[in-house]
Amino acid sequence: MRTEAERFTLLLRDRLRARGTGQPGRRLAAAVRDLAEAGALPPGTRLPSERELAPAVGMSRGTVAAAYRSLVLAGLCERRTGSGTYVVDQRPQEGDWGFGHLMRADPLVIDLSKSVVADPSFLRLPAFDPAELLHAPHQHGYDAMGDPRLRAGLRERAGDNFMITSGAQHGIDLALRCVVRQGDVVLVEETTYPGALAVVRRCGAQPVPVPCDEDGPSPGAFRDAVDRHRPACAFLMGVHSPTGRVTPAQRVAELAGIARAADVLLVEDRALAEVVHTGDAPLPYATGHPDGTITVGSLSKTLWGGLRIGWVSAPAPLLSRLAELKVENDLATSVVGQRMAAVLLEQAAGDQWRQELRRRRDHLSRALRRDLPSWRWRTPDGGLSLWVRVPGADAERFAHLAQAYGVAVAPGTLFSPDGRHREHLRLSFALAPELLDQAVTALAAAWQARHSASGEGDDRIDVTV
Repeated sequence: MRTEAERFTLLLRDRLRARGTGQPGRRLAAAVRDLAEAGALPPGTRLPSERELAPAVGMSRGTVAAAYRSLVLAGLCERRTGSGTYVVDQRPQEGDWGFGHLMRADPLVIDLSKSVVADPSFLRLPAFDPAELLHAPHQHGYDAMGDPRLRAGLRERAGDNFMITSGAQHGIDLALRCVVRQGDVVLVEETTYPGALAVVRRCGAQPVPVPCDEDGPSPGAFRDAVDRHRPACAFLMGVHSPTGRVTPAQRVAELAGIARAADVLLVEDRALAEVVHTGDAPLPYATGHPDGTITVGSLSKTLWGGLRIGWVSAPAPLLSRLAELKVENDLATSVVGQRMAAVLLEQAAGDQWRQELRRRRDHLSRALRRDLPSWRWRTPDGGLSLWVRVPGADAERFAHLAQAYGVAVAPGTLFSPDGRHREHLRLSFALAPELLDQAVTALAAAWQARHSASGEGDDRIDVTV
């Protein structure tokens, strides 16, 4: 009968084979992470010692030690003095919100926590020929750069040098893993996309926030951060999540110029770039820093997130490296999804969807002003959400209380690289108006219950959900 150590070694060898070639320490760390996330290494599992594992996987003891260190830095494992290295419990607890928590689904709640197209009802669905959906230039369907028909439909958005990805998160992951190494600094806006923060931390890097004003990152603060930290890159958004701010062209040009002068790579997330309610789409950062910008785009916010279709564009040398990483990661994006996206893109009613989003934004705003008059927010010019300040409350605690009342909301700390914005919530307005009304009624009841239980302004209520 195999011991636990032998069973672990067999599983690990299998994952290492699946991971293919590459730097041994990174492959080993990634294989351990895969097993932990799949549930094969439950929380509290003790990993074999470096001395035991090294000969079992054909690596040096130093390589195993480096892999274990990276797992500890990423928060996936912990060292216990005199005992060994153990897998950490990654399940979210109350007061412990993370990107995985945000992506959870509960059919019993109205979900205002996700900034997504709520359903595909606005898609115009032509008749599909299954044989056409399966058609691919290469019969095996493995085309790393993407389906030609979809690429033709996206060229105006993405330029000439781009490849298709399985959504924006996939593109962000590829872009950051391409340029970020353990111990690096990545500059981010003071509130930012939590999926990017998750990737930065998984790379063993440190996200450093840059102060922002109403137009975006402060140029002076950005220049100071570049000089002080010499970052591996800066992650920026033209249409910002969670605030819905649209960065003006002059500010984009100024920030791009600072990055270009300092030879700092930019990674721009343009997933929301077409979801603008007032004015024009933001100027791409690549316009001002063409040789040093990786741009990530997506159809998730304009068509439907379930398609999982995005793209990443970059200068040719960087795109070549990104393509290598993609092949190592997933071989190729589903041809069926790409062909379907190409047809839907040709039929898309983007203006109609944006008009409806403006209507839903204003509907949610009216309902909140009526039922929760103490809450404050700036009407967003873009995006799918309101960034709301809830005065005197701990947003994480209130999020747990709101869930007990049947509404999921996203606390501000989720979007902060340093745990600030504890008095903010992100509320999506993408749902149908009748659901928004029900959600606001429930939020108002939860807000009243909070004050009734704890006293006005006292946030010490302990809620079990």
